[in-house]
Amino acid sequence: MSTTLFSRGAKAGVSCTLLVVALGAGVTACGADDNPLAADPYDAADQISFSGLTEAGKKADPEKPLVVTASGSEGRITDVTAVDATGRHVSGELAADGSRWHSTSPLAAGAHYTLTVSTENDDGAPGRKVVGFDTSKPATTKRLNVTFGPEAGTYGVGEPIVAELDQPVKDKAQRAVVERGLQVVSTPAVQGSWYWVDDKQLHYRPKDYWPANATIQVHSTLQDIRIGDQLYGGTAKPLTVTTGDRVVAVTDAATHRLTVYRNDEKIKEIPVTTGKPGFETRNGVKVVLAKQYFVRMKSTTVGIAAGSSDSYDLPVYYATRVTWSGEFVHAAPWSVGSQGSANVSHGCTGMSTPNAKWFFDNIHEGDVVQVVNSKGDPMELFDNGIGDWNLSWQKWLQGSALASGTRSAAPQGNQARLSPQSL
Repeated sequence: MSTTLFSRGAKAGVSCTLLVVALGAGVTACGADDNPLAADPYDAADQISFSGLTEAGKKADPEKPLVVTASGSEGRITDVTAVDATGRHVSGELAADGSRWHSTSPLAAGAHYTLTVSTENDDGAPGRKVVGFDTSKPATTKRLNVTFGPEAGTYGVGEPIVAELDQPVKDKAQRAVVERGLQVVSTPAVQGSWYWVDDKQLHYRPKDYWPANATIQVHSTLQDIRIGDQLYGGTAKPLTVTTGDRVVAVTDAATHRLTVYRNDEKIKEIPVTTGKPGFETRNGVKVVLAKQYFVRMKSTTVGIAAGSSDSYDLPVYYATRVTWSGEFVHAAPWSVGSQGSANVSHGCTGMSTPNAKWFFDNIHEGDVVQVVNSKGDPMELFDNGIGDWNLSWQKWLQGSALASGTRSAAPQGNQARLSPQSL
């Protein structure tokens, strides 16, 4: 939850006129002590009333909204803050005339809150009332727990943040509560948003790739917050990850060249071969999932029958994985004669062993690998690795429960696990 402060503009300062007497001495008609804004706040207890707070000794119901109302016609509310003992603020809205404030985000159950109400009277003098109260604990023990990913560490600028829920959330209003409670803070700051991949998984990414050498902190404020009927927020371990340099590798299947950029500077161009007709490499933006020095690649794992003209069973070195279904950038010494001039692979991007070693040593998990000008299918969004960046920012925002528009009809599902390999 984010803090929302509602402050009215201060009244214009009291005018002070300078009087000049015959002797030339200057005196003022008023002083700072006469300015009502300079006075200590008076006790505003008589100017306000509360709804949602119970009588002394009883705990407030966290499922009911908190309402503060200005009493009478001699004062108005200028500001309200409600914060619990852990520092979580309650959002709210203040009427334009200062007559009423009400909470717009739920209170936590079993928490202690400090409510501070600021007022002013018709003369502009400030008032204040501070109230402490406790909320009751929920009767239910059903909790929604969250696990953030990836693991703490340093990644490339294409790595999204993932939130895994331990039970499904389908209702949009409940999803909105969950999403508001999942906080992502990047330094330097960037615009970003969550996307509901399915009922139990969310991805968070910025509009563009993460900044290079950024720090990204992720935490949940959902604990003890009511999400739905008989469902409250549970625990979530905070996560901090960092990014390295901005490394983007672009493979042009038409020119048979892979070009590597570091922080937008071209650092290497490598002749390659990509998928031949019938086995074309996927077009689009992919993200490095893992690096494996050695992989045994068999054609039978991708549906090619043993003994056919396309069958293979080969040791492969310096393999950089970009899809779970088996697309790699790897050493392919058997196709050096075609690298830079023809596409002869079964879907992977092949290069010489020295070039593959260089690529392997200079690429990292989370770095971006993009394929252009291939006749292959577009990269899957979520089912076969990290294809998040293939959605436009507008469509990505539609995947948020906080979006006003209709969600995009993007394919959904959980990532598959390590399985077939292709050459």
